[in-house]
Amino acid sequence: MPKASELKKGLAIVANKKTLLIKDIEVTTPGGRGGSKIYKLRCTDLETGARVDERYKSDDFLDTVDMNKRAVSFSYIDGDEHIFMDNEDFAQFNFKSTDIADELLFMTEEIQGLHVVLVDGKPVALEMPASVELVIDETDPSIKGASASARTKPAYFATGLVVQVPEYIASGERVVINIAERKFMSRA
Repeated sequence: MPKASELKKGLAIVANKKTLLIKDIEVTTPGGRGGSKIYKLRCTDLETGARVDERYKSDDFLDTVDMNKRAVSFSYIDGDEHIFMDNEDFAQFNFKSTDIADELLFMTEEIQGLHVVLVDGKPVALEMPASVELVIDETDPSIKGASASARTKPAYFATGLVVQVPEYIASGERVVINIAERKFMSRA
């Protein structure tokens, strides 16, 4: 039973007799002395698919759910569903486009390091790698002599993602993007 301060995005917990998958964690520190941090969790109810918000103090104990992770690769799109195939036993896992909308911004056909999170044998989430390589679809022209740490400009990708990149980057270049922070890391 971990404390609220030990929770991470992608874990499944039991709260109010519901199994919840943590999608996002926001930490706030109240003013004044002796105030403990408050963890606001944005979760998805695994049975209904509804969004649930929970709040806990840093020293509250929570029940977690046993989860498995399986390495998968993107297979194909069937209407509104994206199908992923297990790399070991070739089982297929279906996800609705709306359920994995954030992940689709970083996904290309050649993406590596994907995992499906299983709770009680049921696929509940996609776990992305820490970073991905994407090709810039469109950006302003590069400026000769622009320094690496100066100003940035928006870069648009075929997946719909928009990230700020340094001015010396041009359209058509492969770049490495940090998924958690949605930031440019380097050229590929």
